[in-house]
Amino acid sequence: MAKKTRKRSTQTVRKKARKKRLGKSFFHTLWFRVFLIILLLAIGYGIYLDSKVYNQFEGKRWSLPARVYARPLEIFEGQRLNADRFSAELKAMGYRFTHQVDQAGEVSRSGADFHVMTRPFAFWDGEEPSRNVYINFSGGKIVALDGARDEQAFSLVRFDPLEIGSIHTARQEDRELLRLTDVPALLTDTLIAIEDRSFYQHHGVSIRGIARAALANLKAGGVVQGGSTLTQQLVKNFFLTNKRSYPRKINEALMSILLEIRYDKKDILEAYLNEIYLAQDGQRAIHGFGLGSRYLFQRPPGELTTEQIALLVGMVKGPSFFDPRRHPENARQRRNLVLRVMREHGLIDYVEEERAQAATLGLIEVKKETSQSFPGFIDLVRRQLRRDYVESDLTSEGLKIFTTLDPQVQWGLQKSIANRLNALDVTHPDLQAAAIVTQASNGEVLALAGGRRAGFAGFNRALDAMRPVGSLIKPAVFLTALKFPQQYTLASLISDEPLHVEQKGAPLWSPQNYDQEFHGQITLYQALAKSYNVATARLGLDVGLSRVIKTIEGLGIETHLNPYPSLLLGAVELSPLEITSMYQTFASGGYRTPLRGIRAVMGSSGEQLQRYSLEVHRAIEPDEAVLITRAMQGVVAQGTARHLGQRFSSEFGLAGKTGTTDDMRDSWYAGFDGDKLAVIWVGRDDNQPMGLTGSSGALRIWGDLFEEIAPRPVLMAIPESIRWYPIDTERGAIAGKACLNAVQLPFLSNSTLPEINSCTGSGDMSNWYEDSE
Repeated sequence: MAKKTRKRSTQTVRKKARKKRLGKSFFHTLWFRVFLIILLLAIGYGIYLDSKVYNQFEGKRWSLPARVYARPLEIFEGQRLNADRFSAELKAMGYRFTHQVDQAGEVSRSGADFHVMTRPFAFWDGEEPSRNVYINFSGGKIVALDGARDEQAFSLVRFDPLEIGSIHTARQEDRELLRLTDVPALLTDTLIAIEDRSFYQHHGVSIRGIARAALANLKAGGVVQGGSTLTQQLVKNFFLTNKRSYPRKINEALMSILLEIRYDKKDILEAYLNEIYLAQDGQRAIHGFGLGSRYLFQRPPGELTTEQIALLVGMVKGPSFFDPRRHPENARQRRNLVLRVMREHGLIDYVEEERAQAATLGLIEVKKETSQSFPGFIDLVRRQLRRDYVESDLTSEGLKIFTTLDPQVQWGLQKSIANRLNALDVTHPDLQAAAIVTQASNGEVLALAGGRRAGFAGFNRALDAMRPVGSLIKPAVFLTALKFPQQYTLASLISDEPLHVEQKGAPLWSPQNYDQEFHGQITLYQALAKSYNVATARLGLDVGLSRVIKTIEGLGIETHLNPYPSLLLGAVELSPLEITSMYQTFASGGYRTPLRGIRAVMGSSGEQLQRYSLEVHRAIEPDEAVLITRAMQGVVAQGTARHLGQRFSSEFGLAGKTGTTDDMRDSWYAGFDGDKLAVIWVGRDDNQPMGLTGSSGALRIWGDLFEEIAPRPVLMAIPESIRWYPIDTERGAIAGKACLNAVQLPFLSNSTLPEINSCTGSGDMSNWYEDSE
């Protein structure tokens, strides 16, 4: 027995020794090394994936484009505003017209009476709350502005601004960042019911969810649920490509688990709401429910109806196939399927389901006359921003750019250009146009057209087209002369007889008038009004080219100017933007103000980053400003722009200057009323003659525009140094009572006054003297 026991013991020892040898040999084998390497690689890969998940979700999770807004619509009692224009702007901003106003973003209209509940909005100068306001229009202005019974009276209402564009990255991804609190519960509940019913139970991957989705789809006869969890969908959109492969699916599952370990469900759901791809708008990719809501319905998610929520959620499954604009029937069927699931999950009842299924898709189609795409103006804004911000800030930091664009003026400008050039196409083909409209008092750019096609983001002629300016330069010549009141007044006579100027190394310069005639002795007032070339050239040569150039530069022209006599007649190429800078100085009463398209910039957290304050300095003395403005009013009243004098009442005192270049290659008009300046150019991109003068081309667009926006009287501040006299412009003399067609002209108190032409023999001029205040 002992022998057997010893034998068993010996065998046991031998077995243990053999196992030990085998084990020891395994740890030294190639298989173990391979296993160890795979294990280490797996751990390392897991750490890499975890780091990728962490880095993407910490801090800035998206590159958010800068959002660009028009000026806010502000209304007050007594304001000049047309009821239809007010209504059009509300529609452009996505306000919903209803029979009864119950929430922000809604408006009801009965004739000239409006009831509006404004949306709250965070401006650069503070929060603007939602207001419940009643507005009454009459005679083209607001005659009453009242609040609801439970609100205090207010004198001014500021609406949320119209969003007019954004500045994207090269990937052209666009989104509007949402917080979970911004999203109605019905939207998130519907999303979970359709895409991931077990969202709050799983840890990134759900086997049960895959099986349940397959069963639900089979039962419904269509795709109503997806097998991937919301977390997996987020990971796929956030980190991975759309390439279908097993390695990608493995990465998707691993990263989903890691994401769930690091972050709670609210963070994941919020990220999903902002990341998911929903639609394609040209080259711009629409991501997230915030932008998707505005893209389709022009309203924030908080104002969505049941059927709109169902449509958006339904698009998640296939943004292209269920695109409601391209495939409305597919979208409608998918929406109604989602509505049924909403009812089955108790999110809505039968009555709401039936109502919502019977509703239209509710897409907002923006009309051409109230478009929201202004690429020419956005181009100006972007260039001005580059002076203060690097490109990455503009495309990733979620800045809010508050601009000066006035949608009412912009729409009026686009309409005026399109209508006028369309009518000319038969006789004048291939015409193009450019235009800039500014606030006369401060240089804010209210509207800009880079071409005749509204919304076309091509060559921006308003900023970049360098064209000969012709007679637009002439007011600078006359202003230079009027700086010497002992020698020149508006009544001074100058010669419009043949002029020959020798130039070193160049042919003899002999300017001609447009009508190919000479007019003898004429007044400065007539020379500018009639735009006589020879008289202007003689005047400019008399005062000196260097002085004229100094005046032009002082008015705001930065392009280098060569001191050639032909400069006096506009032989220089300038952009419409530079011409606007020059005429802005005239329109403002002599103040040089840099043109600006931006008012303020806010960061993504609501902090004000920069305020673009008004920069002003006087470039023309007050009394000289009165003289040159009165001369340009003569252009409209009796001169080359008299079409406007006939079209609008003389009480407006419109002022401006036409411009026509050689062979009618360029048609210009720069003019202003008491509120706005507009510079218009018409021509052809190939620089071929087109057969239009300044008065038959650009000026007509100017007139159409100001008929749209309604002109305001030019009210000049008259210094004490100014005296007014009636002038016989044919003779350049102070006119007596019997003189016909006398024109009241201003003179400086130290001017050398002209002689008296009584027309009756009386030398008494006391009854004609005006001491204007």
